[in-house]
Amino acid sequence: MLHQLCPRVEKALELLSKRWTGLIIYQLLNGPHRFCEIESSLPISGRLLSERLKELEKEGIVNREVFPEVPVRVEYALTEKGAGLAPVMKELEEWANKFIN
Repeated sequence: MLHQLCPRVEKALELLSKRWTGLIIYQLLNGPHRFCEIESSLPISGRLLSERLKELEKEGIVNREVFPEVPVRVEYALTEKGAGLAPVMKELEEWANKFIN
């Protein structure tokens, strides 16, 4: 018997499978980061990082907070929804350590 893929699982996998999205989330599991910190930790262009962060913000996974300082400081952090991915990311990390050379 062929099982139909759940539309919610399909959407989640589609979102997480976008290039760099999983690694951005993985990076933010350590707490809030400024744009430049994320950009320097990954081999990603600023344009693409900005695009991915906007997508994650739209999905309610990442929160963008602007601090009215001089100069203005912007930090990105996981929302409750985003932090809910922590066990998934930990399991993926354990699987990778066990099976990926």
